[in-house]
Amino acid sequence: MNNSKEFSPGEIYEPSEETRRHAWVNNERIYEMAQDYLTLWDEVAKNDIEWFEPYESVLDDSNAPFYRWYVGGKINITHNCIDRHIDSKGDKTAIIWQGEPENEKERITYHELYRRVCRFANALRTLGVQEEDVVTIYMGMVPELLIAMLACARIGAIHNVVFGGFSSTALRERINDANAKVVVTMDGYYRRGKVIETKRIVDKALEACSVESVVVIERVGNGASMVDGRDIWWHELEEGLPDECECKALDSEHALFILYTSGTTGKPKGVLHVHGGYNVGTHITTKWVFDLKDRDVFWCTADIGWITGHSYVVYGPLSVGATILIYEGAPDYPQPDRWWNIIEQYGVTVFYTAPTAIRYFMKLSEEWLKKHDLSSLRLLGTVGETIDPEAWKWYYRYVGSERCPVIDTWWQTETGMVIIAPLPGITKLKPGSVTLPFPGILVDICDEKGNPADSGELVITNPWPAMFRNLWGEPERFAKQYWRSNGSGKLIYFTGDGARKDGDGYYWIIGRIDEVLKVSGHRLGSAEIESALISHEAVSEAAVVGKPHEIKGETPVAFVVLKTGYKPSVELKKDLKTHVKNEIGAIAVPEEIYFVEQLPKTRSGKIVRRILLAIEKGEKIGDITTLEDITVVEKIKNVKGAK
Repeated sequence: MNNSKEFSPGEIYEPSEETRRHAWVNNERIYEMAQDYLTLWDEVAKNDIEWFEPYESVLDDSNAPFYRWYVGGKINITHNCIDRHIDSKGDKTAIIWQGEPENEKERITYHELYRRVCRFANALRTLGVQEEDVVTIYMGMVPELLIAMLACARIGAIHNVVFGGFSSTALRERINDANAKVVVTMDGYYRRGKVIETKRIVDKALEACSVESVVVIERVGNGASMVDGRDIWWHELEEGLPDECECKALDSEHALFILYTSGTTGKPKGVLHVHGGYNVGTHITTKWVFDLKDRDVFWCTADIGWITGHSYVVYGPLSVGATILIYEGAPDYPQPDRWWNIIEQYGVTVFYTAPTAIRYFMKLSEEWLKKHDLSSLRLLGTVGETIDPEAWKWYYRYVGSERCPVIDTWWQTETGMVIIAPLPGITKLKPGSVTLPFPGILVDICDEKGNPADSGELVITNPWPAMFRNLWGEPERFAKQYWRSNGSGKLIYFTGDGARKDGDGYYWIIGRIDEVLKVSGHRLGSAEIESALISHEAVSEAAVVGKPHEIKGETPVAFVVLKTGYKPSVELKKDLKTHVKNEIGAIAVPEEIYFVEQLPKTRSGKIVRRILLAIEKGEKIGDITTLEDITVVEKIKNVKGAK
């Protein structure tokens, strides 16, 4: 990489000769060759993935957008993540686990991972779990979380991991929507020195759920209550069970997992991914984008409750046979150098984190970094939201010591795999740009009328293997919300993200163009937060916008109309924040709540959130002629100014 001590706008960083020489991909013709994307995805599937039975065709697009990949093939992602590594890498460390308490840690080899996954797969079977049954997993970052996911996949069950920071209400909604048969959880886990009582949250959620069994890991020993006939300790369930379990040969389109993500309506969307294409896509992007080698220790800091954790903590890295690191606790506990201490302690070589975290550590200064030897690092990655050039440069300079390429990635829960990112051996880097689409992926930018443009909505113009196959129980919503014809009959995937393209063909992500917020890299629907506010007895209407935040990327800000008989007060504001926390989780709590008489609406009754966002940011309001009552703008400005 360029080793200049000074940075200039628009500066380009070349891959070092060493990086170029040793990278998996070092031939720039890969982009040209990948224009025939079906040939590329055929070669990747045949060369990098093991199949129980070969597929008959690469892609069936006859019922678009319900695409089918690797038609007729038999596969199981667990075989590619574990079984095939046993002979050559059985004694290699698959998982390094570090608990938040410094003295709690574990190393699990591929052979041990195989035994533990098989044993828990057998345990699930004793509970009556069969193919296509849904198992909801709600816990902190411990090895058993990965083991439970892989065990479900091994027997053809569908896992539904729910982020461990969600409230009982949010958990209940996801359990019920997925019709989960079993819940796997734990008595608690550590976060900033405190115990998060996971089992207690599950018990509250299950007050209105029909779940047959609850499996509980004893992690903190806090005497969690157990319901007779429903709850059973993990270790007791496994007692006496064999550590061998057949890996089911499944159709390539067999459902692997449901992962709920917020949308522009109040109801979260159950994004459905399958074994075959998802395995191919996450495997090759892990291998090429992060350039993983056998000697690497890969640390993706994402929680497994989100898609980044699924694809680049669990399935992608294990499929390539990597050593992965997972950490239970907070990045700055007990001191702000915890992450840097872990990197030094375990010799992490590839580090993948969110711009939110990078901006946070920038504020803390470089002194915490200087306490540790980070020379093991050779590649840095970012994910979750747009990284600004200054954060990129700080990351490159102070974390990577101007040695490590910074690989910024763009993708979504729906895409399953990285869609736009540099390839470290060949791509010139521009701070703040996600650079070029991954080989075999065709993207474009459309204006509001759907015409090609240099700035507008990012679209994907061809199907890709790891794409989601449906929305759980909502095929009509799947087809209507994401897919539109380009005028010639070909369907285009509309991402909902704004982007621009520069003169070199590099892509720059602008952010969401709909009402979806990205808070600390997590995607939250404004409608979901609004629904939580409106469920409070005092609230008549609510509108939520995402305010730019130096650390979190965005933070929710709410404009609330109270019901008759309720008066604005500091106490009510606190009560509403607590209510949102209980309904969704702490991550969704608005940073500020403004009590207003009415919201800006069109004549048809649609809330014009761009006006609220402009008021919050102090920007020009723009055209307000479509509003039912234009005087509302000044009234809201006065409320905000009086704060």
